[in-house]
Amino acid sequence: MIACSVNQISKMYGGNAIFENITFEIQEKDRIGLVGRNGSGKTTLLKLLASLETPDSGQIHWKKGSQIGYLAQIPDYPHEITSKEVLITAFKELLAIENRMKKLEVMMSNETNNLKLEKLIADYGILQDEFSIRGGYEIDANIEKIVNGLNISDLMDKSFSSLSGGEKTKLGLALCLLQNPDFLLLDEPTNHLDLLAVEWLGNFLGNYSGTVLVISHDRYFLDEVVNKILDLEDGELECYHTNFSGFIKEKEERLLREFQAYQEQQKKIKKMKEAIKRLREWANRANPPNEGLHKRARNMERALERMEKLNRPTLNRKKMNFEMESSARSGNDVMMLRNVSKGFGEKLLFKNVNMHIAYQERVAIVGENGTGKSTLIKMMMKQLAPDEGEVRIGSNVKIGYLSQHIFTDVKDETIIEVFRNEVSVTEGEARHILSRFLFYGHTVFRKVSQLSGGERMRLRLAQLMYQDTNFLILDEPTNHLDIDSLEVLEDALEHYNGTILAVSHDRYFLNKLFDKMYWIDDKEVHCFGGNYQYARDKMAEKAQRRNNVIEEKKRNAPPPRKKEIETNSQHDVEKELEMLEYKIMKVNSELIEIRDLERIQQLYMEKEELDKRWEILFGQLEKELG
Repeated sequence: MIACSVNQISKMYGGNAIFENITFEIQEKDRIGLVGRNGSGKTTLLKLLASLETPDSGQIHWKKGSQIGYLAQIPDYPHEITSKEVLITAFKELLAIENRMKKLEVMMSNETNNLKLEKLIADYGILQDEFSIRGGYEIDANIEKIVNGLNISDLMDKSFSSLSGGEKTKLGLALCLLQNPDFLLLDEPTNHLDLLAVEWLGNFLGNYSGTVLVISHDRYFLDEVVNKILDLEDGELECYHTNFSGFIKEKEERLLREFQAYQEQQKKIKKMKEAIKRLREWANRANPPNEGLHKRARNMERALERMEKLNRPTLNRKKMNFEMESSARSGNDVMMLRNVSKGFGEKLLFKNVNMHIAYQERVAIVGENGTGKSTLIKMMMKQLAPDEGEVRIGSNVKIGYLSQHIFTDVKDETIIEVFRNEVSVTEGEARHILSRFLFYGHTVFRKVSQLSGGERMRLRLAQLMYQDTNFLILDEPTNHLDIDSLEVLEDALEHYNGTILAVSHDRYFLNKLFDKMYWIDDKEVHCFGGNYQYARDKMAEKAQRRNNVIEEKKRNAPPPRKKEIETNSQHDVEKELEMLEYKIMKVNSELIEIRDLERIQQLYMEKEELDKRWEILFGQLEKELG
């Protein structure tokens, strides 16, 4: 069944057409990847689908009653509201039902008239059925599942207004997933997630019950999630019924077929023009001129005019021209960390870290968000000092740093001014260099504050290319770049003759370029001589061995002494909580069916006692866990 139908839509900004007369259909339960170069109009199309903007012409029809979830829609909340309270708003309809049930419970406990009581019981039963069917009893479990999957549990008690832009985006994604809309629109959902959260999200979306349309530059993520690709290029949309890897192959084959058809048509046009020319020459040589030959030439000319001309397909599009060479080589030892520990306040990030980066190595640091990846980089750049241990930079090392937060403090400066702040060249040379990074003509005078994330990344790469460096430190370099630019960056780094250290959550990028991994886990840094997949497998083996040891200790542990039985209550509390929840649910079910007034009042007293006991035990468990 069709979930969404898009018919002949067009959109313009400032007199420039973003796309024209686009038509496509989305079926229910489709998993769609929307791809295209930066600036091709992907986000604009998503905003049109989310009804945040209206097309200049054409129509978008949704299946009646469809609920649409759009990641970029992160509303403002009161200053004091916490992240947990923001997520709970996803269940506002269920919470409203729960409040009505509580009011009915109070009314039923005080009602003495049998007829009115029966009416209240019937109303309560209807509400309870709806509450149960729509997952009212699983609200906390659902929130916990999403929070743990996206690794944002540390944000739950913080006020929403105090979060950074990236943290708000992650919370917005969690809110979007909890709302469980029929149609999920996601614009670069992996940008602020760590590797494990990206993998979790891929699995979650693969099993999602609704329809998904996602913009992403993460090639592995697209392969895992989507079964259809919409390719937006030059204002036109082409559909491919495959994942991203299949799309690359099919698009290349299609372009080659189109180019062959174009060449065949050009040969035919050339032959027809030559035939028309010969016919006219023969007609004019005849004495008198041959009108029949002139007529044949005119008919052939008309046929040529009526022919639908094929446009020449672009096989090699303009890409960022990015080549990097290191300056004078560094020593063999580029960066050394010995027994380094670092923490902030009472929070210890890592301890006893030993790292050695040698000349021309390709090294990556991976780990969950908040484990200290960026802190390690800052210590290497001498922006932070370790609490313990030593950080030593090798001889003749010249660092080039690419931050994930680029030009955030630049306000009124233009592209060319910012470029020349770092690279001493004439204006003409600067314009020539910037054109290689797709900043053409007058665009070099645009304000940097108006640039997209991808454009800022290209500008910073242009600076790095002309700076005197032999050790590149890259903090999330793949964020905001389109797939074409990513491929250019990967190719340039592959041929770079210096040393590279990167923090990234792009698994394709890590597997392709890096053969040494430092993995931060549980305040320790583990070193693996291999790519990301190799390190991932080794970490899984370590976790399995650790679990086996724990299980073995449990099996061989002596039976607990009497005092331990009395104090070791956490497991018992959890079991009793489960039992109480079951009893409360049983009482609620009986309340719906029972008609005897005395029994109803007795059940309400029982329910009140169960509720009180549940609150006491839950508070006790919170203290033990906290």
